[in-house]
Amino acid sequence: MATSIPIKPIVYLHGEPTVRFEKKEVEVMIHHQDLTLAIVGKFSHGWPDIAFLRNAIPKQCGLKAEVRIGLLCDRHVLIRCTIGEDFDTLMSRQTFEIKEKTRPYLMRTFKWDVSFNPAEESRFAYGWISFPGLSPHYYGESTLFSLAAAVGSPIAIDAATLNKTRPSCARVKVEFDLLKSHPPHVVIQVGEGDGITTELQKIRYDFKPKYCTNCKLQGHDVDGCWNLKPIYGRKKLGTVMVARWRRQRRREVEIGKGKASIPTPSSSNPSQQNPIPTTKALIHAPSNNWTTNHSEKQEKQESKPKTTLKSHRNKIRRPIGTSDSGA
Repeated sequence: MATSIPIKPIVYLHGEPTVRFEKKEVEVMIHHQDLTLAIVGKFSHGWPDIAFLRNAIPKQCGLKAEVRIGLLCDRHVLIRCTIGEDFDTLMSRQTFEIKEKTRPYLMRTFKWDVSFNPAEESRFAYGWISFPGLSPHYYGESTLFSLAAAVGSPIAIDAATLNKTRPSCARVKVEFDLLKSHPPHVVIQVGEGDGITTELQKIRYDFKPKYCTNCKLQGHDVDGCWNLKPIYGRKKLGTVMVARWRRQRRREVEIGKGKASIPTPSSSNPSQQNPIPTTKALIHAPSNNWTTNHSEKQEKQESKPKTTLKSHRNKIRRPIGTSDSGA
């Protein structure tokens, strides 16, 4: 690897001053700036002072060697690790809780790369996978790395697998590409020619984060993106229906108190010629047919002679065959 990069001349491309670097030179830059084991820490809701973070992150995250921490941009800090063990420690968990006197702060970690953009999160994530029921003779590091390559880039195996104290399951830490599909199993073949035996080995994922290609963030996919579906993840139907019911009830109360008028159909808008009446309108505004029928029934009852108690008794005592005219 080259130790220095020569000064590049300015080249005008379409009238714009341009500087061009080769990929090998970019790798040299990353090495010189100690960014090979660099991690971006992202705070979700506020962040403490950078001087506090320089002391708190190594202690509260269990780092063993020296790290250099600086503010990268709003809510983002750049953590330069000096040993791979600290890098694996920071990438082994999804979130870290950095505690200050007044409140805790949640920090998520992402691997830094040259395409870092504070508005986007990395499409790569670290996680553990397991091979349950794997035969113990496959527990070598190179063998497990060969199996884990079906999922992503293998990083390390856990202590129990390394020390051969858990023969029931082997675990490997891998780097996922969240935009790729991850297989549920891997096929192991042993033998040559016609004597090949095939074994289907299950892969179990401890945690597989989702990635949204719309907003470039981890934690959800396109189907759950709030930018495309703002009310996704809530009780959508219940929330909307309850809100409509409350608005309708407030409107009905205002109409009942005279604070609002019942909407009338607009002559300029034919679609509003037959509006749906509100509940108050249905209760307090009966139809004309009902009023007419009620009036006719009341007139018939008034035209009938009123029967008193005395006339009723006389009618009972009257002999059979007599009438009112002959009495």
